[in-house]
Amino acid sequence: MAPPQYQKPPQAPPLFTATTQSIAADSKRLIAENKALEDELVKDIKPEDATFANVCLPQARHENEAALEDHILGFYQSVATDAALRDASTAALKEMDESSIESAMREDIFKLVAGVANRKEALDPESQRWLEKVHKSYLRNGLGLPAGEKRDRFKAIKKKLSELSIEFSRTLNEENGGLWFTEEELDSVPKDLVATWPKGEGENAGKVFMSFKYPDLFPTLKYATNSKTRQKVFVANENKCPSNVPLFKEAITLRDEAARLLGYNNHAEFRLEDKMAKVPKTVNDFLGDLRERLAPGGITEIKALLELKKADLESHAKSSDYDGNYYLWDHRYYDRLMLEKNFALDQEKIAEYFPLDSTIRGMLHIFEELFGLVFVEITGEARDKISPTGKGRDIVWHDEVQVFSVWDDEGEGSGFVGYLYLDLFPRPGKYGHAANFNLQPGFISANGTRRYPATALVCNFSKPTPKKPSLLKHDEVVTLFHELGHGIHDLVSRTTFSRFHGTNTVRDFVEAPSQMLENWCWTPSQLRALSKHYSTVSPEYAAAYAEDSKNSAKPSDVIPDDLIDSIVKTKHVNDALFNLRQLHFGIFDMTIHSPASHAEVENLAVSELYNRLRKEISKIDGPEAVDPSSGFAWGNGQSTFGHLMGGYDVGYYGYLSSQVYSTDMFYSVFKADPMNGKEGRRYRHTVLERGGSQDEMQTLKDFLGRAPSTEAFYEELGITKA
Repeated sequence: MAPPQYQKPPQAPPLFTATTQSIAADSKRLIAENKALEDELVKDIKPEDATFANVCLPQARHENEAALEDHILGFYQSVATDAALRDASTAALKEMDESSIESAMREDIFKLVAGVANRKEALDPESQRWLEKVHKSYLRNGLGLPAGEKRDRFKAIKKKLSELSIEFSRTLNEENGGLWFTEEELDSVPKDLVATWPKGEGENAGKVFMSFKYPDLFPTLKYATNSKTRQKVFVANENKCPSNVPLFKEAITLRDEAARLLGYNNHAEFRLEDKMAKVPKTVNDFLGDLRERLAPGGITEIKALLELKKADLESHAKSSDYDGNYYLWDHRYYDRLMLEKNFALDQEKIAEYFPLDSTIRGMLHIFEELFGLVFVEITGEARDKISPTGKGRDIVWHDEVQVFSVWDDEGEGSGFVGYLYLDLFPRPGKYGHAANFNLQPGFISANGTRRYPATALVCNFSKPTPKKPSLLKHDEVVTLFHELGHGIHDLVSRTTFSRFHGTNTVRDFVEAPSQMLENWCWTPSQLRALSKHYSTVSPEYAAAYAEDSKNSAKPSDVIPDDLIDSIVKTKHVNDALFNLRQLHFGIFDMTIHSPASHAEVENLAVSELYNRLRKEISKIDGPEAVDPSSGFAWGNGQSTFGHLMGGYDVGYYGYLSSQVYSTDMFYSVFKADPMNGKEGRRYRHTVLERGGSQDEMQTLKDFLGRAPSTEAFYEELGITKA
């Protein structure tokens, strides 16, 4: 049981008791309340009398309070088990987005905000930033356009883009496709995984169903020795959401039109204006330079992988299958094989030491030591006691969800921090990737009290079986650490206004804090601390391990040094190819959003561009190499690219550019002593607490004591800096 000071949070957790009717009613009420506030402001105040206190503060406070509800209303779309509830959430999102567009284009409110800006009051820094951001947003939402046809067209485009984004996301979440395979076709795919797949009947008798969900998809691509199986899986996965293809094309076309209406040359120019990069040239120069430096390494890595492929086919008496090409569906398989053969990296053996539950506890312990936090899981009767309804089931959206109250440790004052939720396993209709969702932001209420945040990790790890708990591959450990890093950012942020809370930073900085924390997953002492052999979890698992391993020797309780060594040595194996893959996404993003003319984007063959750029940048062959006459129109990978429809448009480069900042922070402050609690707390208070409440470059300078440098980034990648 937790110590007494950590048992009674001062704020109840949110409820997840919505119905289709309540979601519709609540979204309409929030929309009406916002309109009523704006109408009142316009009625009572003239632009020449507008001040931050009488115009902006009421809006900011309403925005704070509304976020306590509207984030959760939209969250149901990603996690609800009931399709009707997901549909209601989708409809509510659409209505609220449309209302937000109407609100953002109210000229009468814009005039009041402009009046405040012209007054040039002496404001505290966060209030000044709120004013500057909001004033600029009105201009970016078309109020710099003359009233009439152009402004009306801009508004129509904004509404349509919102609809397209919501529909695109819903299609991804609802996707439930897959393929039927025989046991022979799945040769070498882990049998305990295949045993959990649905069994076929009728025409599919004797087959099992592999879904496109990550826990099924990735192991098949990594382990299936049958290249035809891997090819079939890869291509089918690229084409799994065909209805999203026209939505994506329409979105990039409308974005370009909207940007040109506002006087920008393209959507990239529009989007980058308020990011750290500022202009497309900065991004294109960075991506182009990195591409040039990585390309030779990528070619070298492919040559080594091709040699491995040839030898592997010969060992299986399949020399005739070798055609000298290295295919997209080869990569996960031969990358895994290289790690095993050349570096003794046995992912299955490593996974035995990372049962999901104990790994999470280990991660939370690291964050406790580093940042001065305490995590208290809320289970059983404690949920009933803490729930506003007296029913513990009402504070979660699914019975598998874990809930933690989060506190400062004694050294930080023992105060309450917020709530952390973990939703870790796949299910029909659930968001299919790994992400952190803010449920309720933190802020300062009108009465001066603190409102505490609630944040959720939504992931899709393999489910436990009677013989094994959920076991994490090392790359899944990294993913979990990364997403939990976003969650910590969300929890410890302390801002006055919700719009700056936590991960609400510019897109080319937001990944840096989580990317920096990934380094702990490559540190021997922390890998050891995170590990626990699954046979030690329960007597049942111990018996199952003994039966399956046919080995009477008891395994080490924690991961052995030789396995740790094999992990650490592989950190940069095939690193050039990994980063070239990221470059493909980033360059594709910049290319589709910076056409020379509107006609160019209207006539753009998006799928062909996506696949051609992948070949040109990554150097890895696709189906076009099998059948050159088919060209590059073999797949629609962009139709599953949720980032570019969900807010990362002209922002995917941020995964690479933010690595510059994350690597600089780690090398400069933590590399010598990753568990330095003094520096961890300084990082918490200097970087994470600030959220987006000040210029992100200033945040970096405050922490580093200087401007960020690319030196550590290039050193880590092992490439020469220009």
